[in-house]
Amino acid sequence: MNKIKGMRWWMIALVTCGLIVNYLARNSLAAAAPTLKQELHISTEQYSYIVASFQAAYMVMQPIAGYILDMLGTKIGFAIFALLWSAVCMLHGTANGWVSLAAFRGLLGVSEAAGIPSGLKAASEWFPAKERSIATGWFNIGSSVGALIAPPLVIWCIMQGNWRWAFVIIGLIGFVWLAMWTLFYKHPKDQKHLSDEERDYIISGQEAAYKVDAAQKPSWGKILASKSFWSIAIPRFLAEPAWQTFNFWIPLYMAEVRHMNLKEIAMFAWLPFLAADLGCVVGGYLAPYFQKRFNTSLITSRKLVVVTGAVCMIGPACIGLASDPYVAIALFCVGGFAHQTLSGALYTLASDVFGKNDVATATGLTGMAGYLGGTIFSLIVGVLATSIGYNPLFVALAAFDIIGAVVVWNMLKGNNTNTPKHI
Repeated sequence: MNKIKGMRWWMIALVTCGLIVNYLARNSLAAAAPTLKQELHISTEQYSYIVASFQAAYMVMQPIAGYILDMLGTKIGFAIFALLWSAVCMLHGTANGWVSLAAFRGLLGVSEAAGIPSGLKAASEWFPAKERSIATGWFNIGSSVGALIAPPLVIWCIMQGNWRWAFVIIGLIGFVWLAMWTLFYKHPKDQKHLSDEERDYIISGQEAAYKVDAAQKPSWGKILASKSFWSIAIPRFLAEPAWQTFNFWIPLYMAEVRHMNLKEIAMFAWLPFLAADLGCVVGGYLAPYFQKRFNTSLITSRKLVVVTGAVCMIGPACIGLASDPYVAIALFCVGGFAHQTLSGALYTLASDVFGKNDVATATGLTGMAGYLGGTIFSLIVGVLATSIGYNPLFVALAAFDIIGAVVVWNMLKGNNTNTPKHI
């Protein structure tokens, strides 16, 4: 059997493609929102209910999805959820009002909840501790790429005369990726193309919790009783509103506040997510850089990345001061970069402090906290955007992230210095 060099990077590339499809389906709604509001007679407040329907379902399902992944394994668990979200995405094309659209978005939230826990579980299986933030950065880039592709693809479908086909096409793309995942993803112990040298490198660089073969059921009670859990869950609760606002409200903000037409939205709405891609990658490499440059522990290096992203969130807080719409878009780009930089570090911290048998469950529970914050904030936006405007809300997002950085810095303790030799 031929051995493939760097097999772990091929596996994380496959996960990244799955996250691209996941977020493409998720962000299709935001890109279509100006048209949907007009054709289906949806108000801004009703649109917030549609968004909150996805977020609430996603929030509730995150720990359940993580538990299922820990029980069934990464390959089978992720495949089941991908099958469901692809089918549900296609159903969006049959919506005839905000109620049916909210119902479909809720089902999409249930099925897409496995995305990030799957990626983190795969990274924990395939990478040593010192490379895990880099792997997380690369698979997390899928969330930004999916959001980047959605505006031009969906608006192209609308300009061809039918927004409904956008959801059908995106659902079909999901089925294509599902076939690839089923064929090619395997756990390191089952991957025949993995060299002995790379397998030894992965295993030798993992914490003891990842080297234990005995399967144990994840314990929700033990996770929730852990101070480490809350040191990640609270910052995620505070950080997620920013990403949810960027994902679901930027096109509407551009149309209603900056008075851009569909073509302009298609040209510019993807730029913050391109910056977010850069944040994913840079954030992944910052942790090992900080660890080497300042001789910090693994945990401290992750916390420094969170602080860096939180400080950069001051950029989108200044959007209200920008008279030029293109300056506003540039500040959204700073926000996209900042959020993905810090969120990748928060994801990775979960894999640093939890073992292989409960990492997906723990990630799901922290994700539940994050989406609780995102859901609450989306409902607030729906009520206040037309009365006080978006600008105070953007300021609040920056304040949330700075508070979250203070929390993770002071609450999370650890001194993981595992640094295996690079190959």
